Amino acid sequence: MNGTIKLAAPLVIAVALAACNAGGLSSSVPATGGQTGSALQNSTLEAAGYRRICADTRPGYMNCDVLAMNKVQPGVAGLAPVDFQTAYRLPITKGSGQIVAIVDAFDNPTAASDLAKYRTNFGLGTASFTKYNQSGQQSHYPQVNKNWGVEEDLDIEMVSASCPLCTIYLIEANDNTTTNLYAAEKEAVKLGAHVISNSWGGGGGSSSGSAFNASGVTYLASAGDNGYGTQDPMDYDTVVSVGGTELSKQGSTYKEQIWPFSGGGCSVETKPSWQHDPKCTERTANDISAVASNVAEYDTAYGGWIVIGGTSVSSPLMGGVYGLAGNASSRQSGKPFWTLSARKLKHTLHDITLGGVIHCPPSLAGGYLCVAGTKQYKTYSGPGGWGSPNGIGAF
Repeated sequence: MNGTIKLAAPLVIAVALAACNAGGLSSSVPATGGQTGSALQNSTLEAAGYRRICADTRPGYMNCDVLAMNKVQPGVAGLAPVDFQTAYRLPITKGSGQIVAIVDAFDNPTAASDLAKYRTNFGLGTASFTKYNQSGQQSHYPQVNKNWGVEEDLDIEMVSASCPLCTIYLIEANDNTTTNLYAAEKEAVKLGAHVISNSWGGGGGSSSGSAFNASGVTYLASAGDNGYGTQDPMDYDTVVSVGGTELSKQGSTYKEQIWPFSGGGCSVETKPSWQHDPKCTERTANDISAVASNVAEYDTAYGGWIVIGGTSVSSPLMGGVYGLAGNASSRQSGKPFWTLSARKLKHTLHDITLGGVIHCPPSLAGGYLCVAGTKQYKTYSGPGGWGSPNGIGAF
């Protein structure tokens, strides 16, 4: 799918992308080790109508990837489950018995009731939902954090949107340190999760240890919201890296293009044997992509219905797609997308052919690591990966 979507400040984005995409592609490619710290540049985001919910840049801490969109609406606004289900041709009668776990930091005391409100409004039925602390208890939750609570509500609502029949676990880490989030990751495996989605990131190049390599589990992570660049854990070779797109509807037709703020590109992690693209000597991200803008969410702490963006949308939404497919035990990592035949790619994934990302290094300007539709490496692009779902055949 492809198309054009109007942003709140299109001139700002156009100028940024023009600077990114002008010129040719050099063979000298920088690897990036993270999007946090001083790289969290907010001016372009704010000019385009987004506001960063979390902004923790301390070493050893992770940052949630959810963005608030500066839209004032009298009621429910933004894309709804039916939009994702229709655009991505999702068979929502599947997924029963599949456990999709969400790992986040801190406690959201209204997570269950917020999820119920979202599902009732969109006719998704009663959720199979359980909340745990990072030790696997259904009590003694960590301290409340309003901002991470927005992330938690978004994540469980997006799994519901793509896989209404999936069982959803929310595991709340004690805080947003790498240590506690990775401990919660392991606890999700102990609790029996088939799929684990992570809408946060930071740092870059640190070892994942044993937190993201349990056999028979599919791990996903958001690509980040600062344009070109990678972060942990999306850059681990055992994790499916999910980039962001913009999804619009014209009549009965959906169109899709790269979201300009999506992360992706060359990481500092060792390149897996199943990747053969020419311009990254290390792990290349992303593997796939999905909508990351103009999405409806319900969150009590923020006043009810809000409009949300960020690759925090993309990862849990795709976590639900894995739940629909029921193949998590054989789909660890992004490898299956990189080894699909051209025919299978064409029929099971939407090729994203328009758009590019901001903060593209000059040496990559105009190339496949920053811009969709170049055909410099098959139908692949860094921000869009191999595309967005067209059914569940690729999953």
